[in-house]
Amino acid sequence: MAPSSKLRVMISSRCNDPFPNPSGRQLSDIRREIKTEIESLKVFDKEVFEVWINEDTAPQPGTQDSWEVCLQAVKDCDIFIALYNGNAGWAKEGGDIGICHAEYMRGRSLASGKVWTVALEGEANNDETSAEGLRNKRFQEYVHKQDPFRGGIVTTEEELKIRVKETLHGALLSLAKGGVRDASKGKFHSGEALDWSRLDFRTRREEMQKVLYDQMLQRTGSTEVDNRLIVKISGYNILTIPDAIPAALTVSAAKELVGQPFLLDHELAAFLNKSRGGPLHIIGCHKNATESQAIKLLGFPDATVVSAPFGIFVADNIQKVQFAFLVNCRDETTTRYSLQQFFEWLSQTGEDVLVAERAQSRARIVAAIAKENMNDS
Repeated sequence: MAPSSKLRVMISSRCNDPFPNPSGRQLSDIRREIKTEIESLKVFDKEVFEVWINEDTAPQPGTQDSWEVCLQAVKDCDIFIALYNGNAGWAKEGGDIGICHAEYMRGRSLASGKVWTVALEGEANNDETSAEGLRNKRFQEYVHKQDPFRGGIVTTEEELKIRVKETLHGALLSLAKGGVRDASKGKFHSGEALDWSRLDFRTRREEMQKVLYDQMLQRTGSTEVDNRLIVKISGYNILTIPDAIPAALTVSAAKELVGQPFLLDHELAAFLNKSRGGPLHIIGCHKNATESQAIKLLGFPDATVVSAPFGIFVADNIQKVQFAFLVNCRDETTTRYSLQQFFEWLSQTGEDVLVAERAQSRARIVAAIAKENMNDS
């Protein structure tokens, strides 16, 4: 949304879901009516609300896909209202989080005080044999942990419109009393993020690794060979090693759990062949990471180092070592989303082709090191 003198309200839901039953109207149509009613409300004869719904958004530049536009709207809004029926929304790959899940998570991480939930009657697909069912289940578990008290379930259009207005009234009072400054601070002091903070280093690292492994295994073309993960990137099979630093990189005890994992790549030579490259190391970081910390892990500065929304990507174009730091992996959702952003960055920038090429070269280097190591022994 462009800068506005009005209070900006974003209404989030899966657009094409019928409400309140299969014979009902789509939520998209109902959201347009709610938008009209809210924007017509006045205080001292002046309109005070501007409502964003993705149905009315103008075409965007080619550099912005609909996902980015929606997440930018979450950032820009003053009040975020989620019409929640358990559906996580669309996603590009199996294992990714849905757009509704991403919007809700982004709102909670940016300013939990501006996020409000209206529970709707409806049945989401929770079939755990499908990517959509698993995506919906993750969303439902996340919402329950973050916002377990959502009031009664809305069952009619009239109730929905009344509840949205009540929610808007409560949001106004809450923001006015609490102060926008305090509400705009992203926090990790509740929900699953707090649960992960309570874990010891070893257990937290295992949880982070498990999430990364599970999500990458669900990507199109991914396979598992003797408990090793093979991920398809740019048409090539890449041995991918998930790992995690369970605290800040400045904490030696946490960083030493990972060390410099690429120094042991030759031990994985048995999993590599002409059709399988790598390894590629994906390292979840519980907190932030910097370029200097990534370079220090690599051991020398002459490498490709890229800072991006997901974290840091490093590629050594001589030894063909590659690894990514995924930052702020505070819980399952933030971890999945950081990994999702990494793969989106690869495909959007064309770096996936280069990653695949380096991985093929790295496999040949690793094979040579492994052979020399055997001769020495």
